[in-house]
Amino acid sequence: MSRSQLAPGIEVVTVPGEGGGLALRTADGEFLRVGTGGVSQDALLARLTAGAGQRSGDAALDQIIEAFHEAGYLRAEAAEPRWPSARRDVWLLGAPALTAPLTAHLEPLGAVPRQVAPDRLAAFLGRQPSPGERRSTSGPDSPAAVVWCLDEPVSDGLWDGADHLPSLGVCWLRCHREGWQMWAEPPAAGPGDVTSAHVRARRLAATPAHRELAAYWSGARTAGAPAQLSTTGAALVAALLCADLTDWATGSTQPDHGLPAHRRLRRIDLRDLTVSEHPVLPVPDVAPLPPPRHPVPAGQRAGQ
Repeated sequence: MSRSQLAPGIEVVTVPGEGGGLALRTADGEFLRVGTGGVSQDALLARLTAGAGQRSGDAALDQIIEAFHEAGYLRAEAAEPRWPSARRDVWLLGAPALTAPLTAHLEPLGAVPRQVAPDRLAAFLGRQPSPGERRSTSGPDSPAAVVWCLDEPVSDGLWDGADHLPSLGVCWLRCHREGWQMWAEPPAAGPGDVTSAHVRARRLAATPAHRELAAYWSGARTAGAPAQLSTTGAALVAALLCADLTDWATGSTQPDHGLPAHRRLRRIDLRDLTVSEHPVLPVPDVAPLPPPRHPVPAGQRAGQ
């Protein structure tokens, strides 16, 4: 058997008393009763904790272990996949308060994060012959992913150029702060994914205060004492970004619950570190207007 130990977040509890037995606590926090049949609880627990990779010779015990395996409650004994070399080079832009903890998360995983200036990204985008031509390799001058972190709102047009990164085969991930709220936008890795322009359009369409929000983004605001990004808040945001980037790099499948990362907009309240998720879809291109129809001269019917 290729899997033998409990998967992360899965626990087996011994319930005391008559009618107790074993219960499995799922990753979602639900409890499921474990029917052991004629297999002793001690034998099952020993098998799960020992991590034996071969069949025991006890057909009933092997059947229970196989059921755990098929339900996804066991993990492979093989080491976790390392960061693929073709996706190691990650460019980081923006606030060091956010990019520094993100670097600390990425380096142990095998990624090579590099802090770069916006003009270097602009130069990279300017070297591309066409938006439809995908880059074949990554390196110091050609990133596999770009992450832009702002400790302030996004000014008009700042991310317009970077929105072309997915069409070049570069993963595009970003976050920004609006007062006490931090917005972590979905990673965009392909031409049909959600860009920053899509997020702005969707947010404007979803609020009755669209004029006020647009004015806020344009910088027409007077602030009180600035809201400070705490170390713990920055660490949380960096961890969320790292998780999305790791899923993209390793090709991890999305869970069967919740929103997929590329369709999920996160809102982090920096006062109490609560996170809410909001579905977001790309905005389709606007169809071109039909050509103007020539007016029909007075007294002449159409078709004459």
